[in-house]
Amino acid sequence: MDHKNPHVVFIPFPAQSHIKCMLKLAALLHHHGLQITFINTHSNHTRFLASAAAHRLHGAPGFQFRSVPDGLPSANSDGGGGGHREPIETLWQVTGYLATNFLDSFLEVVIGAETPVTCIISDGFMTFAGTPLAAEKLGVPIILFWTMAACGFMGFYQAKVLMERGIVPLEDESYLTSGYLDTMIDIAGMKEIRLKDLPEHVLGKQPNESAFSFTVEIAKEAAKHSHVIIHTFDELERSLIKELKSMFPNVYTVGPLQLLLNQIIPKTEPKNLNLNGYSLWTEEPECVKWLESKEPNSVVYVNFGSVAVMCLQDLMEFGWGLVNSDHYFLWIIRCDLVDGKQAVLPAELEEVVKRRGFVASWCSQEEVLSHPAVGGFLTHGGWGSVIESLSSGVPMVCWPFTGDQQMNCRQMCKEWEVGMEIGRSVKRGEVEKVVRVLMAGDKGKRMRKKAIEWKKMAETAVGLDGSSFRSVRKLVDDINTFPVN
Repeated sequence: MDHKNPHVVFIPFPAQSHIKCMLKLAALLHHHGLQITFINTHSNHTRFLASAAAHRLHGAPGFQFRSVPDGLPSANSDGGGGGHREPIETLWQVTGYLATNFLDSFLEVVIGAETPVTCIISDGFMTFAGTPLAAEKLGVPIILFWTMAACGFMGFYQAKVLMERGIVPLEDESYLTSGYLDTMIDIAGMKEIRLKDLPEHVLGKQPNESAFSFTVEIAKEAAKHSHVIIHTFDELERSLIKELKSMFPNVYTVGPLQLLLNQIIPKTEPKNLNLNGYSLWTEEPECVKWLESKEPNSVVYVNFGSVAVMCLQDLMEFGWGLVNSDHYFLWIIRCDLVDGKQAVLPAELEEVVKRRGFVASWCSQEEVLSHPAVGGFLTHGGWGSVIESLSSGVPMVCWPFTGDQQMNCRQMCKEWEVGMEIGRSVKRGEVEKVVRVLMAGDKGKRMRKKAIEWKKMAETAVGLDGSSFRSVRKLVDDINTFPVN
């Protein structure tokens, strides 16, 4: 590594969507001349290398991957097609281990580095593992990267605000069914937000509930830091960005990252070069080949992300609803999508799915969403999926599962007018209806028109002198002013 250039260490939260987003920013900063060390957990690093799509920067000058222990057995380190995992349970197991073991392991990796660390870019959720203390011990600045929308960050931040006001945690579970969750709350920069729109861990049922305590501590720590990165663009969340800039001295809006990366790929390279190497799951290129045979805007893309799980009955309801909609569909079914068992379609459903559908275990989502054949997206509403869909001008149906997904769903339906929500209790008739509206109904056409407008605004944001383009430049310039140890 070149000792003259700043050395930035990235520390992602150990989940697919967080790693993918942070790795894209790391690639972008590397392009701007910064040296990068990217820290994964051991199991994720192994899965990353085994996913058959090694990142093009793996082994590149000035870019290195390192890993720290996560307490998981090696059986959890496959590339996505092997052993069954419980995504949520595994994440909580890993966070518990990292909470007490990360700091020493991390310092052991970086203190002996050839090039001294200039700054740390930590996932906002990784402060629980002591990333601010690590920065303090190294004597370097820390920047918190929230791999979500401004609305998602503000939703999590309410854990601190609402606890100080005595609104959370909820006293008992009766509040969940009494209509209390329809209570409107004041969030600067947002309109008509209900308690039910917030991440469920913000509400809590008791003060010592681990997920609630985790969220409160994350929110409290967030308030202490002056440099904040958000994966959004100003035009999408202008009033919220304005509010965040009144809260934090340095706010960098760097989205959509994929569109920024598309600008730096050499024209002589394959079109999909910047889409490879960001996944812990083995991607199946056959699904893109299948799309080639379909008419424009004729296919519904269905993917519930890397963490969401459902019962087998829900899987069947989605399947029959898709089949009965009479539209083509590309359906991503992870091996661990069904809670507690391997995700396998019943034989009768599998047979009829083949008539109009294509099933894969994982795919290059940006490549799929940008394909002309895709006309709609049935999603869990994770922010990575939402911003990638907006970047491609694709309208959505949302089935939120956890975290910021409910807030994202609310914004896409009410504010951005590009989505519809499907009920938590999955019914095949409702799935059939919303898919038909999405693909061929008047509302679906209005949503598609609006999505294309957001796509154009996103392209403006990443263009020369656009808001995100300038923000990335400012981030690079600010890092270059940090003292080199």
